[in-house]
Amino acid sequence: MLLLASVAWPGLLAALLIGAGTGWWAGPPTTTGARLSAAAVALLAVAAGAAALAGLVLKGLAVPGREGFRLETAALMLAAYLVGCVLGALVPRRA
Repeated sequence: MLLLASVAWPGLLAALLIGAGTGWWAGPPTTTGARLSAAAVALLAVAAGAAALAGLVLKGLAVPGREGFRLETAALMLAAYLVGCVLGALVPRRA
């Protein structure tokens, strides 16, 4: 995991900054549909993270090779994007 973070840190930083910009621009979800969509994306992030962690805990469920690396990278970048969205939505906009 340390190797993954050391190789993918520029992408993780970019995902965090893009998420912060998106969260600041869009603001927090206000309608029911937007909240359900945000919950679905958060659930997707949890599922991707669980799939990546299952490969670490249960070796029989591991996705081998390049595909496993892509899965773990995508899970980390989605998590960084969502954290950026939440942080960006918390920053108030000035009129």
